[in-house]
Amino acid sequence: MTFLKRTLPIFLMLIALLLVGCSTLAGTESPSPGTNGGNTPASNTAPTTSAPTPQPTSAPTQPVVLVNTATVTVNGKQETILIDSQGKALYYLTADTPFASHCTGSCAQAWPPLLSTGIPLSSTALPAKLGVRVDANGKQIEYGGHLLYTFSGDTAPGQVSGEGIQSFGGTWHVATTGPLSQGGD
Repeated sequence: MTFLKRTLPIFLMLIALLLVGCSTLAGTESPSPGTNGGNTPASNTAPTTSAPTPQPTSAPTQPVVLVNTATVTVNGKQETILIDSQGKALYYLTADTPFASHCTGSCAQAWPPLLSTGIPLSSTALPAKLGVRVDANGKQIEYGGHLLYTFSGDTAPGQVSGEGIQSFGGTWHVATTGPLSQGGD
């Protein structure tokens, strides 16, 4: 009996300390995923004051250049063409090669190249591949191996007034979703 009288207060004090400790831990917020890098398992000890844990950094997202499609009349025929995000028709020059753009300088003022700071994507499935080629104009978007441009003479969405113009050693054509001419026009 004496043993119980001596140990009961100590036992009750330990229980009280455990309850206070548990309620203190329950009242603290556990770190949200990512704040500790997700690599350290949760601890059963009370938090301590220390230098803040560095937040993981993610790679900056690159802007996406979206190439869309539209159906317009080209040379009296309905065609599905590529357009930029403002709805302007996209063109290619038959004189361009896989190694060089023939439209730079003053040409690029009349025929602005479609440049990219990110990944080109399409709002619809395309039969050929979109890509980026670094050339004299910068990071220029290409479709099916052809560099893409807009035409300063097109002032509204759906216009294709640059179709068939011959200049800068080649012919300008509207970029359709079908096969593109390889040059010699």
